[in-house]
Amino acid sequence: MESQESSCSSTTPERSSNPQEPVRSSTSKHRKSPKRRREEKRSQCHHQDDQEHLLLPDGEQRRLPGQHEHSEPSGSSTAETSPKRRAHFLHGPYPATHFGPKACILPNPTSVMHIQDPASQRLTWNKPPVNVLVIRKIRDESLVEPFKELCHFLVEEKGMLVFVERRVVADVSLTTDETFASIRNQLCTFREGYDDISHCIDLIICLGGDGTLLYASSLFQGSVPPVMAFHLGSLGFLTPFKFESYKTEVAKVFEGNAAITLRSRLKVKVVKDMLQRTGQPGQQQYQGLGGQGSGYQGQASGHTGGQPDTEHNGLLPHGHTNSEAGNITLQMQVLNEVVVDRGPSSYLSNVDLYLDGRLITSVQGDGVIVSTPTGSTAYAAAAGASMIHPNVPAIMVTPICPHSLSFRPIVVPAGVELMITLSPDARNTCWVSFDGRKRQEIRHGDCIKITTSCYPVPSICCHDLVYDWFESLAQCLHWNVRKKQARLADDVSGSSDTEN
Repeated sequence: MESQESSCSSTTPERSSNPQEPVRSSTSKHRKSPKRRREEKRSQCHHQDDQEHLLLPDGEQRRLPGQHEHSEPSGSSTAETSPKRRAHFLHGPYPATHFGPKACILPNPTSVMHIQDPASQRLTWNKPPVNVLVIRKIRDESLVEPFKELCHFLVEEKGMLVFVERRVVADVSLTTDETFASIRNQLCTFREGYDDISHCIDLIICLGGDGTLLYASSLFQGSVPPVMAFHLGSLGFLTPFKFESYKTEVAKVFEGNAAITLRSRLKVKVVKDMLQRTGQPGQQQYQGLGGQGSGYQGQASGHTGGQPDTEHNGLLPHGHTNSEAGNITLQMQVLNEVVVDRGPSSYLSNVDLYLDGRLITSVQGDGVIVSTPTGSTAYAAAAGASMIHPNVPAIMVTPICPHSLSFRPIVVPAGVELMITLSPDARNTCWVSFDGRKRQEIRHGDCIKITTSCYPVPSICCHDLVYDWFESLAQCLHWNVRKKQARLADDVSGSSDTEN
């Protein structure tokens, strides 16, 4: 017990305020008065407060003891490039690890993680960019002229190698334009699903709406180049740039030092026939999935005792999460959301939701949405979920028209693994789609595994990551827009507050 206390407290000698009193070591703490212990606790809190500000990322302001928290740094080299520097960590302060006089978090070197301040995320180039991918919204004739202007600017003025999709170049309005022929012959074309361009693109420029950014994300299943999106579509929540000033904005990005938002993605696996049906027909038994109260009963593949190998509190057997037990038919990165719905069936969808192998709940309704913070302003917002800033590390779970009045959307930590399976009692199959694409059927024995990907989408900001998001909320979604309440005229007669 004594050794545990010493690991949480300082072992340096303590000097009394009285010069005549000898130095007392930390082993004599039991002889200290309550007043002395309160003074030491306050000094430790001040010391921890200083330490947490010293743990900010490199390049950020560090608050010295006695310095005001929101004071601006003097003589900063970044003052010219940014109109206002943040004086605090956007992810919040580093949490204290000591709780009260004797409690602390057990030190664990494997749990140490460096989190960069999102406000300090700036784009820089190790080498000058050369290859630019231009994504244009198809079947929109109004984007033909902006597309030609941008390609001419990149090829002729900037000397870039421009990549475009083959069906975009095959547009009749481009093939019949003789003035664009010289530029068209210099464009590099590719076909989705056939040509891999993920390792040769330096910058992505999107012309259109939010769908162009989602399409750009689907082309890069690993590391994603920086994305610059121009608002030329319908909604434009994810496209902060205006095309009228495209030359100036693109030139700034080529120079570097642009603010970026790291939009997290979901890593999704669809595993077929992972949960093998066992037992007699009509019995809801599956091999490899068990849990008390989960509706599943089964035996692990290595169990020899003849008794069901189930775990308590909904925990899955260890063999269940082994992907080798099934066939992975799809693995992809998703920027907005994974939607599981009832499909064409008129019955309620009935799926089980697991978190880190533990059964959380069964979803009975039209379906469930698992979304990123970026996707919280899309389908999830229409289903009643909260809107979350893209820099918040989280995964959202939102039911679609649940058959329960108490089923509210939830937010879970970004590091967990979610798994969705069809319930044994489900009357029909369910369907899943990924950012509105690659829709497929999920049958009994299949499962969907979802976790946060380590490959985010670096979206270039027009102003900064906070202002751009609130600007999109106001301009695109008309967030909290209403007529203001009229001001009451000064009433000298002293009328009652209940009068209208």
